[in-house]
Amino acid sequence: MSLQEKTIKCFDCGGEFIFSVEEQEAYTAKGYTNSPKRCPTCRETRKARQISQGNYKSIQPGFRAERKSFPATCATCGKSTMVPFEPKAGRPVFCRDCFQATKVTR
Repeated sequence: MSLQEKTIKCFDCGGEFIFSVEEQEAYTAKGYTNSPKRCPTCRETRKARQISQGNYKSIQPGFRAERKSFPATCATCGKSTMVPFEPKAGRPVFCRDCFQATKVTR
């Protein structure tokens, strides 16, 4: 099957853009099966918005978004610890050792 340029209507802005043969080959090489829904400008805008909101994962190997950590005091032993979620009042928080201990006894 030979590839041909396609004219596609952008999902976001409604403008038309050309999905070139080279782009189609690149999409196929990456394993993508669907054509893009957004024009290149809208794709970049969406990507930038997702990066700024922390919702975008890079496809570069070894990339990992930095996690936020919050200080807390363990409800069992009283040790200071850092947890990957924001502790809420009235909810116990455990250090790694105490959490593992409660997991084993369940």
